[in-house]
Amino acid sequence: MNSAMRQAISEPPLFQGHDTPAKVLRSRARDWAARPALRHKRRGLWQTLTWADYYAQARAFGLALRDLGVERGEVIAVLAENRPEWVIADMGAQAMGMVGNGVYPTASTDQLHHILTDSACRVLVVENQEQLDKALAVRDSCPALVRIVVLDREGLRGLSDPGVLFWNDLLATGDALAATRASEFEDAIDAGRPSDLAFLVYTSGTTGAPKGAMISNANAVFQMTKAPEYLDAVPGDKLVSFLPLCHIAERMASVFNAIALGLVVHFPENSGTVAQDLREVAPHIVFAPPRFWEKMHSQVELFLRDAIAPARWVYARALASGRAGVEAQLDGRLPPAPGLSGRLLQRLAFRNIRIFLGLQNCRSALTGAAPVPPDLIRWFLSIGVELREAFGMTETSGFATATPRRGIKLGWAGLPAGGTALRIAAEGEIQIRGPNVFAGYWKNPAKTAETLTPDGWLCTGDCGEISPEGYLAIRDRIKDIIITAGGKNIAPTQIESQLKFSPYITDAVVIGEGRRYVTALVMIDLEHVARFAQDRAIPYTDFASLTRSGAVVDLIRAEVEAVNPRLARVEQIKDFRIIDQLLTAEDEELTPTMKLKRKVIAQKYATLIDGMYPA
Repeated sequence: MNSAMRQAISEPPLFQGHDTPAKVLRSRARDWAARPALRHKRRGLWQTLTWADYYAQARAFGLALRDLGVERGEVIAVLAENRPEWVIADMGAQAMGMVGNGVYPTASTDQLHHILTDSACRVLVVENQEQLDKALAVRDSCPALVRIVVLDREGLRGLSDPGVLFWNDLLATGDALAATRASEFEDAIDAGRPSDLAFLVYTSGTTGAPKGAMISNANAVFQMTKAPEYLDAVPGDKLVSFLPLCHIAERMASVFNAIALGLVVHFPENSGTVAQDLREVAPHIVFAPPRFWEKMHSQVELFLRDAIAPARWVYARALASGRAGVEAQLDGRLPPAPGLSGRLLQRLAFRNIRIFLGLQNCRSALTGAAPVPPDLIRWFLSIGVELREAFGMTETSGFATATPRRGIKLGWAGLPAGGTALRIAAEGEIQIRGPNVFAGYWKNPAKTAETLTPDGWLCTGDCGEISPEGYLAIRDRIKDIIITAGGKNIAPTQIESQLKFSPYITDAVVIGEGRRYVTALVMIDLEHVARFAQDRAIPYTDFASLTRSGAVVDLIRAEVEAVNPRLARVEQIKDFRIIDQLLTAEDEELTPTMKLKRKVIAQKYATLIDGMYPA
């Protein structure tokens, strides 16, 4: 390891002279007091909190926590959809030296109980009556829990429970404390150290109980130092917070990157209004997994299928011209001049598409968390949106590699962040070392020792390769690699990502371990397939009957056959079956981040799978 790397690891990172996120937040509140920081849509109207408001409410919450007896190093948790109170609670706790944590709103009572007891959570913030019911169901078996704080009073105005408080009442208590004890909050911020634990992220994992990944102040500050390098942003730029804040990516984007860059974070009214709110806000920065971008692409493609003929002609001509330029760009060649008519067609078609998607102001479009179909990148480049890949995980406190601006290499997830080292170890495993590597798993030294080598390398569990230029490619999870009966190694996620590029396929699971050939289980996209059926007057009564329609099966077969020529012969899908259940985040088959649990799927649909392999 070179001296620069050793220095980066040994010396805590600083962001504009500050070594903790709370200190950066304080400086933002002083310098940008009247500027907007957080916006939330409520009953159709956007409500704004300034940086001074953000800091004042974080202070009130933090002082109120201390008044409840919560001490430095103890854990508080938030069980709610994305909203300003989520990040206010998180930063208020961190400023006091406490540890923030988040629980997915879709969590079951058993999952909630595990997280609360494992973390010894002292105060739990819940959104509404539904989430309160979950908390009350497990409260008696969570001995460390001293209070539950409810954000919304709706349906609870008659509640009388000494263990339950309401957010506004708690903030009022904190504001009163601030009148005489504001210095206590300031002193707590000053006492913060880079090595202090900032927050926990409980990994959703496809197997076993969730583990609490410990993210330090130094981890968070390092990511803040990198934000200006991979995000094209200026203070006042807009971000829409719609991915779960429990997830490391959204936590970094909506909390820490926002503080670092001075972004105005917009919180949608609810999960059902995200698409409309994106169009309304027109953010400058958008980070989302491939599924989100695939949905955008399919919306445009399906909309255009119903458009008038001249509109389809303009789009087709503009896309052909745009793709010629993209291919030249990707090959490192000078793009051909589109000519006046080509430029006019592109402007006419693509500007309207970007407005339709809410991307007309987007300067930084990023994706990660799963393989990205190359054709998806090509399409966005063609319409004037540079969709760049990044790679990271909870244990790297967010991103570890990112594609630089104008540096896209299809199939590669970018270059390592400065100060981050990569290597390929046994079995092709990607290992990472640097200031972004987490502090270990909460109260789980055995699992920590499995994940971190004695000299600090993180074992990611992913296999991949590094190009001569230093770009990283993710091939698959090591445990997911399929070895066929013929001894061929196959990376299923690469195949699945190409299938999911179809607007009619939401997800897929490639099968083939120990088998003679490769097959797939397919989950259809309800909205788009239902529209397909309606347009052709195909009768169906429910989701299951839709999946069994001969026309739908033929539709999916055509999509599979369109992918097969792009695959090696041993990778080609010889048969498939459509799953007749609509999977959601509440299902055991999916993690809270909507990743399929392969083993669960394989066990549940074993009969369906066996039917594709006749004796």
